Amino acid sequence: METRVALIAIIVEDAKSIELLNSILHDYAKYIIGRMGIPYAKRDISIISIAIDAPQDIISALAGKLGKIEGISVKTAYSNVIGDKK
Repeated sequence: METRVALIAIIVEDAKSIELLNSILHDYAKYIIGRMGIPYAKRDISIISIAIDAPQDIISALAGKLGKIEGISVKTAYSNVIGDKK
């Protein structure tokens, strides 16, 4: 199965959305390499980055689901690294 490495950047502007966000991320846990979250109290937001190694369609599906959550902004950056997941 061919996979790509990507970074999904998430900005949470509504804390009510965090429970659904975490639930969706849990569903994709087997593809997630790592996660870093930074609360930014001055602006009352949270900034989260998700490193992922998954097939293109899985990355797109995850980003799409996250992008539909009210109060959350999502952008995805793809690496040029493509390979087979062992």
